[in-house]
Amino acid sequence: MSKIAHLSDRAILSVSGPEARAFLQGLITNDVEAAKPGHPIYAAMLTPQGKILFDFLIFHSGGELLLDVDAPQRAALLKRLTMYRLRAKVELKPRDDLAVVARWDAAGSDPREARLGSREIVAVDAASGSGDYLSHRLALGVPEGADFGQDKMFALDAGLDELRGVAFDKGCYVGQELTARMKHRGTARKRLLPIETLDGGALPAVDSAVMADDRDIGEIISVYGNRGFALIRLDRLEEAGDAAVRVGETGLRVVKPSWLFSQLSA
Repeated sequence: MSKIAHLSDRAILSVSGPEARAFLQGLITNDVEAAKPGHPIYAAMLTPQGKILFDFLIFHSGGELLLDVDAPQRAALLKRLTMYRLRAKVELKPRDDLAVVARWDAAGSDPREARLGSREIVAVDAASGSGDYLSHRLALGVPEGADFGQDKMFALDAGLDELRGVAFDKGCYVGQELTARMKHRGTARKRLLPIETLDGGALPAVDSAVMADDRDIGEIISVYGNRGFALIRLDRLEEAGDAAVRVGETGLRVVKPSWLFSQLSA
C-alpha cells in the first residue's frame, strides 16, 4: 500500500516581504524564527480570547514563508491576515502553483509527531501519490483543520502544546495572555480526542453530545465515517470508569493517543 499522498485538501498561502517574519510573529502561537529550510513549524492563529481560528504548518522557502493550511480555510485566513497587515511591508498571496505531499514510510520531519512522516511543498505538476493519509493521521489521533472547529476551543484543550505548536517564551501574540494563563495554572480540563464507533457504523453528527452514565462528557467536533474527534472533559471521562460511552444509541470508543497522554502523565 502506498505511503505517499498528494494532500489535495491542503492549500498554500505565501507571506513574503521584508517584514514577513515580524508580522507573523505578533499573530501566531509559535516562534516564526524556528522555521528553517527543511524544518517547518506548526502553529495556529487564535481569537483574542485564545480560541483556535486556523492551524497550519509554516515552511521557510527562499525569501518567503509558505503556510500549509486546510484548503477550505485559506480564503478566510488570507482575509484575517490582510486585516492585520495595515502598513506592514508584507505581501500575501495564494500559491496555486504549489501543492502538499505527505510521505509516511518512516519517521519524518513533521514537527507535530514524527510518525506522521514528512510533509513537503512541491510544484503542483510534480505532486503525486494516492496513499490514505487521512487514515494514517486518524490512527495516530492527530487533529488538524476542521477537527478544531472555528472559534470553538482553546489552544491547550486542542493539544497544541503537546503537538509543539505553542512557544511560551516568544512574547506576545493574539490570544497569548489566556493561553499562557491556562498553561501556568494548569486549568485545561478538556482535550480533543479521537473517537470511533464500536460497531463500525457511521458516527453521529457534529455537535452531538457524548455521554457516559447519562452524564455529558463532551461533544463531537468532526466526523470521518466511523471515526472522528470529540472535545472531552478528562475529569468526567476518568470518573466514568468502565461505563459505556455513547452518542444516542451509538456506542463509542474514546482513544487516548500516546503522543498526548505520555506528556500529560509526565
